Order: sequence, then C-alpha cells, then structure tokens
Amino acid sequence: MKLVFYSLILNNHQANVADELWEQTGHSYCFVELANLQAEHRKGDTHDYGDRPYYLRAWQSDADYSKAMELAVTAECCVFSGVQALPFQKERMKLRLLSFDMSERWLKRGFINLFSPAILKMFLAYHIGRWDKKPIYKLCCSAFAAGDQYKLFTYRGRCYKWGYFTRVDRIDFEICRDNSTSNITPLMWCSRYLMWKHPELPILMAQRLKEKGYRFVLDMYGNGAYKEQTKQLAKELDVEDVVRFMGVKPNEELLSDMRKHKIFLFTSDRNEGWGAVANESMANGCVLVASNAIGSSPYLIKDGETGFLFKSPHTSSTFGKPDMMALDSLCEKVEHLLDNPQEWQKMRQNSVALMQKMWNPRVAAERLLILIDMLQKGKDTPFATGPCSKA
Repeated sequence: MKLVFYSLILNNHQANVADELWEQTGHSYCFVELANLQAEHRKGDTHDYGDRPYYLRAWQSDADYSKAMELAVTAECCVFSGVQALPFQKERMKLRLLSFDMSERWLKRGFINLFSPAILKMFLAYHIGRWDKKPIYKLCCSAFAAGDQYKLFTYRGRCYKWGYFTRVDRIDFEICRDNSTSNITPLMWCSRYLMWKHPELPILMAQRLKEKGYRFVLDMYGNGAYKEQTKQLAKELDVEDVVRFMGVKPNEELLSDMRKHKIFLFTSDRNEGWGAVANESMANGCVLVASNAIGSSPYLIKDGETGFLFKSPHTSSTFGKPDMMALDSLCEKVEHLLDNPQEWQKMRQNSVALMQKMWNPRVAAERLLILIDMLQKGKDTPFATGPCSKA
C-alpha cells in the first residue's frame, strides 16, 4: 500500500512514526515536507532528516512539487496536515480517494479562531467541497480536536485519536522503583519560557511547598523570553535554595534526567496543542502532573492511575496576576504525591507500561494501517482505546 503524509515539516514529533510506517508498509511510504523552515521554527529540533529514504521536499524544486502532486492523486491513502497541504488535498478530494486530515484543535481561542486565514481556508474547503460526502477522516492530535470539529459541523463521526509519538525505549521497570535513600524529592519542569507555558506556577508552588516544610528540589529546564522574569520571581519569593535553573540540554540528556526525577510538572494552558514532553516524561518513569487543557493530557492520563490532572491555568494568568485556582489545584496534586510516596511506584509503572504498550510509534503505525484497511472494507476501527480509536 502506498501511504503518503503531507506536513509542514519533518521533525522529532513525526519522524518516529514515519520510520515505522516506512518499515511496516514494506517501504511503500512517503513523507512530503511542504516548507523550508529555519531552525528557530523547529521547536529546538536541529536534526537533519535528509537521509530518510521516504523523504520528499516538495518545496525544493518544481519537479519535487510535481512528484508530490502526482502522489496525491495516485496513492492508496494520504494524510494531510495544515493549510500548506490544502492544494494537494483538494486535488485528491476531487477524485474521492481515501484520505485523512490531521491536526491539533482548531478552536484554541474559541470561535474567534475562524477568523484565522488558515483555519478559515480549511473550514471552507470542507464545506464548499462537500467533503462530508467523501472518504476523508480526521486524525485528532488533541483530545479537544474532535469537539472543535463537531462544533463546526466537520468530520462528524469520523474523528480518531492520534497524536505525536516520541521514542519509547524498552526500559526496565526497576528504574521506576524508589530506591533513593534521600528524603528530598526531585521535581522537574521542562519547556520554553513562554507566557502560555506558565512558568510562574511552579515557582509559586515551590514557595507554598517550602513554607509547609516539604523537602524537595525543583529543576527547571529550557530557555525563552520569560526565563529572567521567572528567575527574578524565584528570588523575590526566596525559593532559590529549592529551585534550580538547568538551562538547555540535548534531548538525550533530558531523557536521562527525567529518569532521575520523581514528578514532572506540565503547566501549559489550552494553547498547548499536544505537548510531547508528556510522552517523554511518562515513558521515562516520571509521575506526570499536567494541566487538564493540554491536548495530550486526557488521552494519556487517567487521573490517579497514570498521572494527575490539575485545573488548567486561565490564558490570562501572568506573573503579576496568577490564576490562583490553578495554583491551588496544582499544589493539591503535588502535595498528595509528596504525602503518599507509596503511590509513586504503581503510578510510575502504569505510565511506563501505557507508553510501551500503546502510545508509541510502533503501535501507532500498526494501528493506522489496520484502520486504513478497515475503512477500505467499509468497516470502522476495531480499537476501543488509544491511537486510532474513536475520538
């Protein structure tokens, strides 16, 4: 089966599944990259994927663009992601050929997002092209994507769970066992210091935990526009002794460091489309405490079993005016973990098992190929949960 993905860029969020699809289709897979983005737009991923045998850069030449267009109208199945893929998608829909549209949620800011030129173009293409009468389905890279589609009368009854699939190593469950003799619990936060990532919340949490006498250290990784303001807040709140700013590290070192921490804090608001650090932290034995508005959170976390969900910060939460309800919720979850260390082992094992058995590139690729086969036969997905189950 010839399967083709059209997406803005090939990066570490998609390369793992792409590698698996290349192998599982018997080398009958192609990834079409639609734009030549500079390193600063690659979310820190500087790896060169040019050696991949399935890689086609449609932006590189007229000949490559023409080849990508030919694949769009001849391949057995295509997956399209983003407005840049729309010209290829429209040509394929004219022929009523099996396809998927893949995206995070469209309405991160509500219906005002319909005024976004990119989303408006995709919305109009669906309705004007009468795609509801054609064999096109939705791969939802967010637990909130299907709900947004249904509000817009798009892809109703045709939405399936999907996401970004980071590498999942076959690690020994022993790494999840708390053998430490130290009574200081290591917490981790890793992100770009952007306002919608809410780096103020871990610092404010650290102040509360310190005042209550908890023994912990909070390691904050990353860089960004609000890093200095975050460091200043730590100084003002007198938590510099329990908060360490670790800077930027290569991904391999970050994964290794995750295995040395007990709890991972993920504090973004609803603007976080997926959040690959959720996958990475869970696969490496951290108990994930994540905002319930992050795209991956409801897919990956069963509250109290594979992690904890806390109330998402409002998008207006800032250093000067933090969302206190979100802070209260975050502190409640973390304090529960600190007060009940006996729960860590089971929860960490559950999260590692979930990533190794279900939310990983190999299983995602296998399930997508099965879903395609079922749809070709006029049937629906056989999966009740996880990737390619109904969203």
